[in-house]
Amino acid sequence: MQQQNLVSTDWLEQHLHDTDLVVIDCRFQMGKPDQGIADYVQAHIPGALYFHLEQDLSAAKAAHGGRHPLPDQAALTRLFSQAGIDERVTVVVYDGQDLSMAARLWWLLRYMGHDKAAVLDGGFAAWQREGRPVTQEVTTPAPRVFTAKPQTWMLATVKDVQERQPETALLDSRAGERYRGEVETLDVKAGHIPGAVNYFYKDNLRENGTMRPLAELQERFASLADRPLIVYCGSGITACVNLLALHQIGRTDARLYAGSWSDWISYEQNPIATGEE
Repeated sequence: MQQQNLVSTDWLEQHLHDTDLVVIDCRFQMGKPDQGIADYVQAHIPGALYFHLEQDLSAAKAAHGGRHPLPDQAALTRLFSQAGIDERVTVVVYDGQDLSMAARLWWLLRYMGHDKAAVLDGGFAAWQREGRPVTQEVTTPAPRVFTAKPQTWMLATVKDVQERQPETALLDSRAGERYRGEVETLDVKAGHIPGAVNYFYKDNLRENGTMRPLAELQERFASLADRPLIVYCGSGITACVNLLALHQIGRTDARLYAGSWSDWISYEQNPIATGEE
């Protein structure tokens, strides 16, 4: 497979039986932690395994690190090995709604040095809408040895955000009303990190849930062309959709503030801004 960030439903159906392909279902609903696995059991893409956002793709919550802390490298190495992923394998990931859960896993794979990872454009909704095959059969993969090659430069810490240079753009991926501090349904404080600009992650998508064309994405991020980028959201999940879109236009240098807003507000001394910047 030629390295790419997104694959179409056509491509995936044609390659479903490739021996070096692993498909991962990441469906999850915030506030309903059992819904994703229930949906998977009811119907999923043939051969797909299931990864749970909070059990597999996040570490346990602590005083800092946000609502969905990054798993440690040993945990991810075990997870990927058990799923039958090694350097020969292409991984295609999908979720049920807005690419955010799938983009989280896509980012984690790349963070661990596995570039042969792609998100299913349009997710399970597109797959079902097009009448493609589904199953209730659960696959048991043959384990392989995943070799981690952590790309630690992809991460931005709270200190990196605090001490960033003026030319570094800080992108807040949440909805405008959360960015402005008008409403906050998930975290204990409302507002945004001072200096951040609002790039709502869903604005990368068309109405049918697929990624916007390249030209539209290039126009969306055009004003940031010459600036270093740090991207955040509420807890490091939906920010990955912005990172996926940035990869599409060749901005593979953008970093993720993994703890995001929920980590920022865990430090009492960190300032908070509201309204538009």
